[in-house]
Amino acid sequence: MTITVGDKLPDVKLTKVTDNGPEQVQAADYFAGKRVALFSVPGAFTPTCSAKHLPGFVEKADELKAKGIDEIACTAVNDAFVMGAWNKASGSDAITMLADGNGELAEAVGLVMDGTGFGMGKRGQRFSMVVNDGKVEQLNVEAPGQFEVSSADYMLGQL
Repeated sequence: MTITVGDKLPDVKLTKVTDNGPEQVQAADYFAGKRVALFSVPGAFTPTCSAKHLPGFVEKADELKAKGIDEIACTAVNDAFVMGAWNKASGSDAITMLADGNGELAEAVGLVMDGTGFGMGKRGQRFSMVVNDGKVEQLNVEAPGQFEVSSADYMLGQL
C-alpha cells in the first residue's frame, strides 16, 4: 500500500552520509521535530537524476528554506558511499544524502519500481514529499519515465 498525505513515515533504518563516514539513523529520529523536503531518485549518477532532479533542489535550496523547510534530503536505493560521491560531484552541502541501500524505505512507503529490465534491480520510484515532524504533508509521485511533479519548482509552488 502506498503512503498518503497524513500518514506517518515508516520508521526504517537509513544511512546518512556525513563528513565522518556513513551514520545509521532511524527515520523516526531523523524526521522528528523538523520539516523536511525529501526527494527520491531511482539512482545516483543516472541521467535525469543527475541532470535535473538533484541540481533543481541544489538551486532552489534557499527558496525552499525561506518557505519553511528546515532540511532537504535525497534518498535512493544506493549505498552511502555512492550517495556521498554523487553529492560531491553534483550536489551541495545544502542536501543531506540518506542512502536506502536495501530499499527498506522504498518498500515501506509502497514506492518501489522494478528496474530489472535495465539491470538496476528494485529501486525507489521518483517522488518528493514534505515530511513535517514525521508525517507526510505533501506527496508527489511521478508516473513512470516522467519528471514533473517531484521537482523542486513543483514543491515550491505547493509551499
